Amino acid sequence: MAAGKIIGAILGSFVFAYACEVTISQNKIFGGTTPRTVLDKEWAEETDRKFQSWPRVAGPPVVMNPISRQNFILKQSDS
Repeated sequence: MAAGKIIGAILGSFVFAYACEVTISQNKIFGGTTPRTVLDKEWAEETDRKFQSWPRVAGPPVVMNPISRQNFILKQSDS
């Protein structure tokens, strides 16, 4: 009996939190706009290119954001 109320309360809190998140961030009830740097794919590509061009002096070249790339060590190209 108590477990059902606890689970119901937890599920209800998740539904409430989701509704608040959608209302506040996606519907922007407090105003504001999404920055151009978030929406623009060219900006993201240029930022990624800049991060990858930084020289590393401590070891072999690695990817700055390995989660998005899913590889951790860059191999040197032959060209």
